[in-house]
Amino acid sequence: MSDSPDLPTFALPPFDHVKADVILRSSDGVDFRIFRLFLSLASPFFETLFDLPQPSEENNTDMEIKDGLPVVPVSEDSKTLDLLLRFCYPCTLAEDPVLEDFREIVNVLDAAKKYSLDAIQPAVCKTLFSPKVLEVNSLRCFAIACRSRMQDECILAAKYTLREPLIPGWFEEIELITSTELLSLLTYHQKCSKAVQTLNGDFSWIPHELRRGHNDSCQFGHPLWGGSAGLDDWWTGFLDCAFLDLLDKPCAETIQTSIDKALKTLPQHDDQLGYNQFDGDQPGCAQCRAVAPSCLRELATIFTKKIEEATSEVNFALTKPEDIIHFANHILDYVELEVLIRIPTVVVP
Repeated sequence: MSDSPDLPTFALPPFDHVKADVILRSSDGVDFRIFRLFLSLASPFFETLFDLPQPSEENNTDMEIKDGLPVVPVSEDSKTLDLLLRFCYPCTLAEDPVLEDFREIVNVLDAAKKYSLDAIQPAVCKTLFSPKVLEVNSLRCFAIACRSRMQDECILAAKYTLREPLIPGWFEEIELITSTELLSLLTYHQKCSKAVQTLNGDFSWIPHELRRGHNDSCQFGHPLWGGSAGLDDWWTGFLDCAFLDLLDKPCAETIQTSIDKALKTLPQHDDQLGYNQFDGDQPGCAQCRAVAPSCLRELATIFTKKIEEATSEVNFALTKPEDIIHFANHILDYVELEVLIRIPTVVVP
C-alpha cells in the first residue's frame, strides 16, 4: 500500500472491491475503495459527510473523481487507515486487526477519536493497555491515558511505571500531560518506594528455615565477618543491594534482577580443594555455597509477593499542594544518596 514503483497505489482486500461507492485516499497516496454504508453505521462523522449532496462528475471542479467514484483525501497514512477500516467492516469481510506496535495503536486511537468511531475505541484502548505494551511503554501509556481522561487506565499504567527509575528520562508523550499529572506520578512512585522500604530491617517475613545458618561454626554468618545475626553474609549482601535498587524501582522485577546479579557474583566453592575460587587464600563454606542459589530463588517468590502487597496499599491520586514539599525533600535525599553511592571517596594525603 504505497505509491512506490514496486507496490500498487490501491489498497489490499477487502478495500479494493469493484462495487465500492467511495474512495478514501491516504496521505501516502493509497486508494481504499470502500462502502459508505459500513462507515456511516460506525461513525456519525462519516454519516454526515456522505449525506452531503455529491456533485456530478461533469459539474464538479473541486472533488477528484476516479472510476466514477468521489475521492476523499484523509490525513492518515495507509497503514493506519487499513487498521482503522478493518475495525469498521463486518467480521465476514475483515477481522479486527491484531495491534502490537505502540505507535500503530496510538495512531489508530487518534483516528478513531477524530472520526467519532466510539464503538471501536474501547477495543483499541484494551490493546494499548495490555501487559505486553505496558511493560515496554508504561510512561507513554500513562501520558495517553491522562490526555484521554481514562482514570482506570491511568492507575494501571502508573503501576507499570514503577519499573522505571524514580526520575524518568524524556519521552515523546510527556508533552501530553500537565505538570500536576507528572508530579502525581512521581509522588506515587516515591510513596511506593517508602512502602517497600518498610520491609527492610524487620525480616520476620522471611521463613525461619531460610534465615538461619546451617550451624554455629559457619564464620560467614558471624557478625565479626560482616554478617548479621541469623543471616549469612550472602544474604545480607543480596538484601542490601536489593533494597538499594528498590529505592529507584519499587517493583517485583527489581527482585528478579537482583537475584540474577547475586547468582552471577556469588563466589563458587571447590568441594575438593576446600577454598573459595575467587579468594584462594581464604576459607569458604561449602554448605553455604551449595544452598545459596536455591535459597535465593525461593526468597525471590516470597520477596515479590511482599513487594506487591506493599505497593498495592498505595493509591494513585492527583497531587495535593502539601505533597509537593514532601516529594521535593525526598528528591534531595535521593540525589544525595546517589552521590554517596556512585562517587568514590577521595583520600587527601
